[in-house]
Amino acid sequence: MTVPLTDANSLHVQTDPNEQANTPAATDSSASESASDDRHGAATTARQWQVLSQLQRNRWVGTTHVFEQLIMAGFDISLRTVQRDLNALAKRFPIEKNNANPQGWRWCDDAPLQSLPHMNLSQAVAFNMVEANLTQLLPPVILDELFPWFDLARRQLKNSKVTHSWIDRVRIEPATQPLIAPHIDLDSKDNIYHALFYQLQIKACYTRSNKSQASEYTLNPIAIIQRGVIIYLVATRTDDPEAIIRTFALHRFASVEILESAAQTPENFQLDTYLDAGGMGFSHPLFSKLPSHGKNTPIELQFTKQAGKSLTESKLSDDQTVTLNDDDTLTIQATVNLTSQLVWWLRGFGNGLLKATPELLYQAVLDKSIDHE
Repeated sequence: MTVPLTDANSLHVQTDPNEQANTPAATDSSASESASDDRHGAATTARQWQVLSQLQRNRWVGTTHVFEQLIMAGFDISLRTVQRDLNALAKRFPIEKNNANPQGWRWCDDAPLQSLPHMNLSQAVAFNMVEANLTQLLPPVILDELFPWFDLARRQLKNSKVTHSWIDRVRIEPATQPLIAPHIDLDSKDNIYHALFYQLQIKACYTRSNKSQASEYTLNPIAIIQRGVIIYLVATRTDDPEAIIRTFALHRFASVEILESAAQTPENFQLDTYLDAGGMGFSHPLFSKLPSHGKNTPIELQFTKQAGKSLTESKLSDDQTVTLNDDDTLTIQATVNLTSQLVWWLRGFGNGLLKATPELLYQAVLDKSIDHE
């Protein structure tokens, strides 16, 4: 758990009367008294460090939650001890409480970050790339913890004499036509990610793509999938006795309420298996005629030399082979899953693709009318 910068010497800010009673009785030996004091001080410091480590930025954490986490960590204390710790620590550290019932605590927005002991250049680059490319997929509860590290990474890269502002020198460009992501209601997105993270049901107001008015559903969140610029929630509806796996585009949610009831995931559900079976619309009607719907199928592609050149550097599969033919064309052999995504990709080569086997694959590439999603 990342916490703002603290001074370990400041942690032992108060002593709980209940725990004092458990301190070994004083003896005539000053050495024994010193050892006892050291043990008690170390135990209190460890406990208060754990209290601080449970607090977050931008999200209130209840005292009961902190207490439960310390109990799980093996501390034999009372809720009242945690309350005393928090009130005492607030006098020394930048933490604040709200006036809610039950009461919540958090780190102040301007609390300095602990860097343990500093962020090196490689770590800064990694955090910068995560921020640039993965923030849409990370749940808010994780992003809240990472934002201070993102800020530290930006400052580290900006101040580095080696990188000369790395942020302005690195980009990740999409391989397909870039599109502008649709607007997503941020409250709905946060609640969906929170419910998925803690495996809770949600009540949602959602407008289907073929409808003009929204409907209300109670959903069991299962997974999040990003496809291009669109983010989907994989879920089941509680009013569906067959528990069919469905996808819901996040930008079509108007509102989302987190429920206290636990989400139910279909037995034996595996996300990779779901995707391999074409769960995101990647299946193709022609490939249903093939064994295992075209999964792990050997293919052979013939390209013009220029069109197939990129595949000599980026492989379709680990077992790919490339043959330069006498007529100056390239033959690519590989084992892949036959999907609509493969079909769309091959169509992008235009006349550069000369032939493909199995024959059903080539039919799918040539006949656009049979493509469905």
